[in-house]
Amino acid sequence: MVFGNNLLKQIILKKFHMKSIFFSLLTIVFLFVGCNQQAKKEQRAPESNVVHPEWSKNASIYEVNLRQFTEEGTLGAFVRHMPRLRNMGVDILWFMPVYPVGELNRKGTLGSYYSVRDYKQLNPEFGTIDEFKMVVKLAHELEMKVIIDWVANHTSWDHEWVSQHPEWYAKNEKGEMFSPHDWSDVVQLDYNNQEMRAAMLDALKFWITETDIDGYRCDVAAMVPLDFWENTRKELDKIKPVFMLAEADEEKLLINAFDMDYGWKLHHIANRIAKKETDANEIQRYFDDLKITFPTGAYRMNFISNHDENSWKGSEFERLGTGAEAFFVLMATAPGMPLIYTGQEAAINKRLEFFEKDVVDWKNIPMQEFYRTLLTLKKRNPALWNGQYGGELSRIYTSKDEAVFAFIREKEGKSVLVVLNLSENTVETQLQGESFAGSYTNVFTKSQQVLTADQQISLKPWEYLVLEK
Repeated sequence: MVFGNNLLKQIILKKFHMKSIFFSLLTIVFLFVGCNQQAKKEQRAPESNVVHPEWSKNASIYEVNLRQFTEEGTLGAFVRHMPRLRNMGVDILWFMPVYPVGELNRKGTLGSYYSVRDYKQLNPEFGTIDEFKMVVKLAHELEMKVIIDWVANHTSWDHEWVSQHPEWYAKNEKGEMFSPHDWSDVVQLDYNNQEMRAAMLDALKFWITETDIDGYRCDVAAMVPLDFWENTRKELDKIKPVFMLAEADEEKLLINAFDMDYGWKLHHIANRIAKKETDANEIQRYFDDLKITFPTGAYRMNFISNHDENSWKGSEFERLGTGAEAFFVLMATAPGMPLIYTGQEAAINKRLEFFEKDVVDWKNIPMQEFYRTLLTLKKRNPALWNGQYGGELSRIYTSKDEAVFAFIREKEGKSVLVVLNLSENTVETQLQGESFAGSYTNVFTKSQQVLTADQQISLKPWEYLVLEK
């Protein structure tokens, strides 16, 4: 019995010891989670020091694929579309690279815009540099701005720098020039060379002083050293206040160099929702994360298509199906600057060839009024303005949050309420709370709509509501 009692004591003590360990571990876990959540609450987003041009605060942007825009593919032919684009609400024309295209190691018949043979010349296929100056002047008369694509990371293999300044290019372990990634039609520059940097900056200044453009969209911006961009911004702003768009989503670029970067994460979330790989709640998680990571005051570009996504991943209809309109409503009304790519207003449902001629058919432009409604809403209503000029996104929770994303943005007594059914099913749901209650105008139908607390609402598949007051 003594043996049995001792054994029983040992078992009890062992159980007590294990229980203590379990509760200790549990306490540690709770403390860790609590501290982590507290740290996340206390974490603050960095602040951007970039001074945005005044005109950018409520602007929208349009990407011009000049080669495919018209049968002629020229500046002269494009001019005919400029009043239409302005009427659609476009503020910034972003031209894909306008420079001569390299011929050595060229891809396809016409080659890539991004294989630049001369930074200070205009591609003769598009016209003359004097014609480009006239396009910029006309854009300014129409109260639009012009930015052009800049390819700072690499040149074509037949750029004169290759033969005249081989020391300006990076070398591999064999001492040979090389192409970045699998971009075999271009050769990598070396930013350790100060003479090359000076020549690049000189070329960037050229287009501003000679043609009066308003800034740049910078290709693969994160592959170029940050200090180059920061110095470039400082030097260009001495000529005129410029607008700089980085093809990147690295926050450090937005502190002292760029006004805006790419909203790739939101773009990919939209693609995943359309494929049923996630739901509408991921959108809220994205915006929650931005509050602690995205530089205060900076802009993010929102899009459902651009030249890369269209040519290599598919048109918005290929990727988003019948949800394409709803997802663009999100991009145009959530914090950020909306982008429209060449042909979206014509509802083109094809991948534009990248290295060949592949003209957009403009006979019908069925989506033009849709885009005009959203872009002009953004222009007039400060709740939707860019960066610190606009209102914060405040989600309105519903009884179907996995399918419905609803939110309101308010600024200076103006507000825009958006309700999106991001599913292929009809949804009966309730807008919870009363903060949104009031009288609104539906921006698409122009009808009046009164919302009350805990409003019941029915939405057809991919239906959206955009209400203004």
